[in-house]
Amino acid sequence: MAPEVLVIENDCWRVGVLPGTGASLDSGQVRLDGVWRDVLRPTRPAGRRRYPQCASYVLVPFSNRVRDGMLRFGDRSWQLRRNAADGTAMHGAAHEYPWAVVARTPTSVTAEFDAGAVVGVNFPWTFTARVTYALDGPRLSVRTELTNTDVEAFPAGFGHHPYFQRGLVDPTVSEVRVRIPTEASHPLERGMAVGPPGPLASAADYRTLRPLARLPFVDVCLTRRTSADTVHLEWPASGLAVRMRADDVFSHTVLYVPRGRPWFAVEPVTHANDGFTLRAEGIEGHGVVVLGPGETLTGTFDLTAEPLDPATGPTGRRAAVGSTASGPEAVPSAVPRPVAPVPVGHT
Repeated sequence: MAPEVLVIENDCWRVGVLPGTGASLDSGQVRLDGVWRDVLRPTRPAGRRRYPQCASYVLVPFSNRVRDGMLRFGDRSWQLRRNAADGTAMHGAAHEYPWAVVARTPTSVTAEFDAGAVVGVNFPWTFTARVTYALDGPRLSVRTELTNTDVEAFPAGFGHHPYFQRGLVDPTVSEVRVRIPTEASHPLERGMAVGPPGPLASAADYRTLRPLARLPFVDVCLTRRTSADTVHLEWPASGLAVRMRADDVFSHTVLYVPRGRPWFAVEPVTHANDGFTLRAEGIEGHGVVVLGPGETLTGTFDLTAEPLDPATGPTGRRAAVGSTASGPEAVPSAVPRPVAPVPVGHT
């Protein structure tokens, strides 16, 4: 049986949720000039059971990697299952399980995962996680709640891993420009932080809008943001801007740009890559939170779709966002959806 896709929709956004695949997203579309366009990388039907191939997925109770799968906390250590090709534990522990839908409306879905109710969760403590996807006009909001249901404290965090299309009206053309207003980044080795945040290197400096078209491979962990906007994305040829705003608990942002792919990832996360190891070694800026029994960590980030001001560049155009212009309603796509195979084990 094919995984169930729950669709929430308003005049501006249409989002597909996959509760059976770790509450991942199947798709995220914005209506431009009356036509639905994929802003998030669409999930191929054959990939709906595999979270890394989804449009976005939930990272809980930790994000990114744990070096060698070795989780250290206090004077104890636990060997997590090393589920990534690089020998790390990766992307949390809840993506392998179906989540229960606990609330649903035409414009929202709330799903919950109870680690204490299943066997084999790749984390030493029990917890519950709840995610709500909700639409309000041009805004898609994502609220995450992580609760310690164990009898002792544990280190924790969460994040989300949305993939964005490089091109919208024509997905084969890289038109996107990115701005991430931060003033520091962590030094990385094999995608994992090995020190405290320091001054931005040129490869990690996205304080002004930069096109992705000519960039080489990028994998950076950014922090100390300087603006209310966590991320600003523009597609000038398609006439759309998307603004990401995240609560302060999302202290880090990971930008992942693979070579030769028509998509990239911008991830709001609460801690640095391999934050558990940084904390265990006393390195500042890790972002890991210690949750006591019964305590809950909560955070929300929003994606707001806006018409792009044509003055932003010579190729800019202003699309009608959320328009129901004449023509067939809810057109799936005006162009084919070329989706490259997704490598398992990336950031």
